[in-house]
Amino acid sequence: MDASAKNRLISVTLDENSIGRGSADQEHERAIAVYDLIEDNSFALVGQDVGPYALNISLVDAKLVFDIRDQNGGGVVTHILSLTPFKRILKDYFLICESYFAAIRTATPSRIEAIDMGRRGLHNEGAQLLAERLKGKIDTDADTARRLFTLITALHWKG
Repeated sequence: MDASAKNRLISVTLDENSIGRGSADQEHERAIAVYDLIEDNSFALVGQDVGPYALNISLVDAKLVFDIRDQNGGGVVTHILSLTPFKRILKDYFLICESYFAAIRTATPSRIEAIDMGRRGLHNEGAQLLAERLKGKIDTDADTARRLFTLITALHWKG
């Protein structure tokens, strides 16, 4: 199996016991985020060569838990990330998303575009922070880090 086929996620599940079910809108956003992530990703465990991988995500004590398994379900490694470093970015991201959705109804196209550029900038900042926090544990490309950050936002989105 070549590296591109091995260094990827083949499934992503969310632990309903720790994350809980969301509203219909939340569940829709989560499903889209998972679909996009599985469709196109680059995900390699540093020092491991047992991919492709299955990822189960849970939340424990304000920490993001990545339970990574091989394609047969065998446990490979668990990484725990504090969400504290993401608090400001998530707060700012949701505020700008609210502004964006409000602007869509009444603002000029140039105003909507300016807000959307700010939203994308925060999204990139969150993805970069995630990649930094995973450094030395999980190698991802920028697009995969963005998709993982999208999933993190979908876990916290209030709708």
